[in-house]
Amino acid sequence: MTDYPTALGASSRDRITLLGKDLAQDVMGEVGFGELAFWLATQRRPTPGQTRVFEAVLAALADHGFTPTAIVTRLTYLSAPDSVQGALAAGLLGGGSRFLGVTEDCGRFLHDVLAGRQLPTDDDGWDAIAFEVLTARRAAGEFVPGLGHHVHKDGDPRTPRLFAIAAEEGLVGPHLSLFAAIGRVHPGVLGRTLPLNGAGVCGAALADLGLPLELLRGFALLARTAGLIGQLAEELRDPVGNEIFLSVDLNNRSVPPRPYEQGGPHG
Repeated sequence: MTDYPTALGASSRDRITLLGKDLAQDVMGEVGFGELAFWLATQRRPTPGQTRVFEAVLAALADHGFTPTAIVTRLTYLSAPDSVQGALAAGLLGGGSRFLGVTEDCGRFLHDVLAGRQLPTDDDGWDAIAFEVLTARRAAGEFVPGLGHHVHKDGDPRTPRLFAIAAEEGLVGPHLSLFAAIGRVHPGVLGRTLPLNGAGVCGAALADLGLPLELLRGFALLARTAGLIGQLAEELRDPVGNEIFLSVDLNNRSVPPRPYEQGGPHG
């Protein structure tokens, strides 16, 4: 018979193991959920400092109010109140390049920049790398993930706080160092000042923790799941989904058809 090896969960008649530990005796009531999520993804138990930074990231990404992910969760629940899982899934499926996906995009971007480089030992060295990268991105007409925010134009409050927590725990690594340099250097390259956004700093922090780059968006979705549960709980108490629906349905405006043209405004 074929074996399917796993270091994760396994069950016998009278025992469940998880990560080599007895689930009932060694994990339940002994390991926090954030610590466990980190442990499951890396199969190494995080230090208290790593857990603190990781959980700060989860808190930073949990909920941002009536974002598209929250609205679609509430509207899906309005349409199918018998399917909580559908409402949650609808919100999570909206985690992409504009919302939540920036965490992964920024972590990958920073990692790619750092690949094969000798790491600087001071701010001047980091600033030189940031200047090189920003100049190249500007010349190519490409944006820098994690730079700019549609609301927090004068500074994202999550960013300095996460930097501070990582510094307190001695966990400011190369990704956060480069991200900070981008914040210092970009006004001179781009000719304007943009904030380092919270999703970007979360990606840098997760990359510095050594978490798999392929899963960075997954951690953002893990955080947002808690927020979407909160959105559903509030929808149960103080529903607004029907008002959102009616505000569109009762205010639509009929216009003449606009046939599709290849290369036109919709092409």
